[in-house]
Amino acid sequence: MVMRFPKRATREHEAPAYKRIKEHIEDLIRDGRLKDGDAIPPESALTEQFKVSRMTANRALRELTDEGVLVRVQGSGTFVAQQKYQSTLVVILGIAEEILSRGHAHRCEKIRIETVKADAKLAAEFQLKPGAELFHSVLLHFEDDVPIQIEDRYVNPALAPDYLDLDFATTTANEYLMRVAPLYGVNYVVDARSPPPDIANKLLVDKLQPCLVLYRQTFSRKKVTSVVTLWHPANRYQFRGGF
Repeated sequence: MVMRFPKRATREHEAPAYKRIKEHIEDLIRDGRLKDGDAIPPESALTEQFKVSRMTANRALRELTDEGVLVRVQGSGTFVAQQKYQSTLVVILGIAEEILSRGHAHRCEKIRIETVKADAKLAAEFQLKPGAELFHSVLLHFEDDVPIQIEDRYVNPALAPDYLDLDFATTTANEYLMRVAPLYGVNYVVDARSPPPDIANKLLVDKLQPCLVLYRQTFSRKKVTSVVTLWHPANRYQFRGGF
């Protein structure tokens, strides 16, 4: 599996030298020019290419190693790390996959697609500073034209830069995020809650009827990728393992 990294919009003179080296190596991996197990150019080559000190090149490689992107082998060099994902332990099925597995048709309706500034609560959930930009989407999913889920999701642009450009009619948020930011870990909470009026109206349920609500925080490469709240009408939906 080829690792995916967000494309960089930073100009060379705007980023510290060690970050430019890191981004260069990440770009090579993202584009498939470097694959798992491939050797990284030695520090001497990086110092010459980027006109930096050996200490600067060493910092770039050290940070990438700490982040799990690279692995350093004593006496042999530095290599692209074999990626280890927790998908064997944590399985997250997208709503479209669930619906199709039941032999039914899935359809998605966009309610809101936008860029927002993180308030204090969201900033804490994403481990970012208040005011940081986040992508936000609210989607309504149908099973055979019956509303089955409202997906209220916030996404870290650094890990999923093309999120707002997705065609949600053909690709779900879950499919895209699992592709560009492979799952590293997940926190989740499930409870039953009465829906607010706008959600009750969209799910075609009485406001006093409980909904099954899943809150989920996902991680990729030691960063929070996504925070999502999923609302389901309790009389038309049930959770079955998979986490």
